[in-house]
Amino acid sequence: MNTELMEALDLLEKEKGISRDVLLDAIENSLMQACEKSFGSNENVRVEIDRETCDYLVYAQKEVVEKAEDVENKALQISLADAKKISRSAKVGDVVNVEIKSREFGRIAAGNAKQVIVQKIREEERNVIFNQYFEKEKNVVTGVVNRYVGRNVSLNLGKADAILAESEMVPGETYRNGQRIKVYVLDVKSSNKGPRINVSRTHPELVKRLFEEEVTEIADGTVEIRSIAREPGSRTKIAVWSNNENVDPVGACVGMNGARVNAIVDELGGEKIDIVNWDDDPGRLVQNALSPAMVIAVFADPDEKSAKVVVPDDQLSLAIGKEGQNARLAAKLTNFKIDIKSETQAKDAVGFRYEDYLYDDEEEYDGEYEEGYEEGEYSDEEYAEEAPQGDSEE
Repeated sequence: MNTELMEALDLLEKEKGISRDVLLDAIENSLMQACEKSFGSNENVRVEIDRETCDYLVYAQKEVVEKAEDVENKALQISLADAKKISRSAKVGDVVNVEIKSREFGRIAAGNAKQVIVQKIREEERNVIFNQYFEKEKNVVTGVVNRYVGRNVSLNLGKADAILAESEMVPGETYRNGQRIKVYVLDVKSSNKGPRINVSRTHPELVKRLFEEEVTEIADGTVEIRSIAREPGSRTKIAVWSNNENVDPVGACVGMNGARVNAIVDELGGEKIDIVNWDDDPGRLVQNALSPAMVIAVFADPDEKSAKVVVPDDQLSLAIGKEGQNARLAAKLTNFKIDIKSETQAKDAVGFRYEDYLYDDEEEYDGEYEEGYEEGEYSDEEYAEEAPQGDSEE
C-alpha cells in the first residue's frame, strides 16, 4: 500500500507540479480530521509519516489510570492493565501511545478524510497554475481561440483559459475557433475556479514585446525602444536607440528585406509600423517622429512640451496624416504638442520667422524622411517593395 501511495504522489508531483511534502501534509491533516470525526476529539492524536518510505503511524496519547472503572474518557485515558499490553513498564500516571488503525474510522470519517485530500490537491493545482501564469504577467503569450463568450473571446493558454475582452480587441479583427493568436497578459488574479487571466491585443506593450521576441538586438539590450505610440489595427510608431554606434537601430528592427518587421506586421493583421530614430534633441526627435513627411524647420520648447513645425506646402497633408493620425501619433511618441504649418502658412504667420529655426545642415535630414530609414538604405522604389509598413499615400 505504501508503494502505491508513493507512486501516486510521484505522479501528482510530475503531472500537476504539486510538491510531495504538500500532499503528505494533506494526508496528515485528513487523518487528524478522521480521528476527530470518529472519536470526538483529536487533541491527543499524533500522526507521523516517513517522507521517504510513506510509512505512517497514527496514535493517541492516553494517560494511564489504575483500574478500568477509573477511565472517565476512553479517548484520553487507559487502564493500567490495558497499558501493560502496550508497554510492560507502564505505570499509573504515565502517558502511552495507543496505535489507531485506519480501519477503525467510520465510513463518514473516511469519506471526509478523502475529501480533505482531494480538496487540497485541487487547491494546490490552482496555486501552481496561478503562479505559472502570474510570472507571465506583462508578457506576450500564445493562445488558441476557444469560443466567443458574449462579445468576449475565451482563449486556451495551455493549462488555463484567458479572457480577451471586447474592449481589448483590435477594431475589425474577428477570430475563429482553433486560431492561434498572440496576446499581452494584462493581469492574473486568483479565484476559486482557478486563475482569471485578462489579456489584450490593443496594448502598446504588445508591439514592444513582439519586437523583443523578433529582434535579437532588442532582446540583448543593444537596441532600445525608447517610445511607442499606437492606434490598434491601424498604425504604430516606435522610436529606437542603439547603445552601440556600430549597430543601426532602425535597420536591426527592419531586418533583412524587412523580414523582422513584416513578421510583426503579419501578427498584428497588417497594422502599419513606422520605425524612427530616437534623438535626445527634442527638435530632431519631433522631426523624426513626423516621418515620412519632410520637415523644413522645427522649434521645440522643452519646458512647454510644445513644438512648431514647418513643412513644404506639398507635404502638409502627409505630415498631418489621414484624419490627423500621423501628427497625433508623433505627438504621443514625443510627448510634445505639435503645431504643423505649411511653408506658405508660416510665412504669413505674424511674428513667426521659420527661417530662424532652419537646421544648419539640410543634407543631414535628406534621407530621414522615408519612414525613418537611414539615407541611402532604401530608394523610393525599394522602400515601397521591402518595407510595406510605411504609409506614404497618406
